[in-house]
Amino acid sequence: MEKIKQILIEQFGANIILEEIAGLMPILKVPLDEINNICKFLKSDSRCYFDSLSCLLGIDNGSEKNTMEIVYNLYSIPYNTKLALKVELKRNEIGEPNPQAPTVSGVWHSANWDEREAYDLLGIQFIGHPDMRRILMPEDWEGHPLRKDYKQQDIYHGITVKY
Repeated sequence: MEKIKQILIEQFGANIILEEIAGLMPILKVPLDEINNICKFLKSDSRCYFDSLSCLLGIDNGSEKNTMEIVYNLYSIPYNTKLALKVELKRNEIGEPNPQAPTVSGVWHSANWDEREAYDLLGIQFIGHPDMRRILMPEDWEGHPLRKDYKQQDIYHGITVKY
C-alpha cells in the first residue's frame, strides 16, 4: 500500500491522497475530479497495473452527513494486489440535480454495469457513460430505492406496491 501511495503522490502531488483507511483492503480517499486520471494511471503504470475493477459501489451517507460515496475495488492480477479508492460527493436534496461523477467505463469496461446500478439505485449520474439508464428498476420508476430518503410509490401502473 505504501508503495502505491508513494507512486500516486509522485505522479499527482501530495494533495492527491485525502485520507488513508486501514483494513482488510486498504482504502485511499482521493478527489472526485481526479478519479478518472488516477484510474487510468493505476491501470496503465507498470508498477501498479490494476487491470481489474472488481466492483464499484455507491453509498448514501444520509442527510446528516449530506454526502454520498463511490468505492472502486481494484485488483492487480499480475501483482496479486488489492486496493480500494473512495470518492465523496455532495448529496442532493429532492428537486436538486442528482450527484455526478466521471465515468471510469472507458478504463475498465466492467464499470459500465456497476455505474448503471449505482445510478439506478442511488441516483448517482456518471458523466460520459455510454448508456446511463436504469438497469434494475423500470425506466418510469420514481426515485432511487437505496437512498436513505427514498419514499416508495404507493401504486405503480395500477398495482399496489406498498405492503
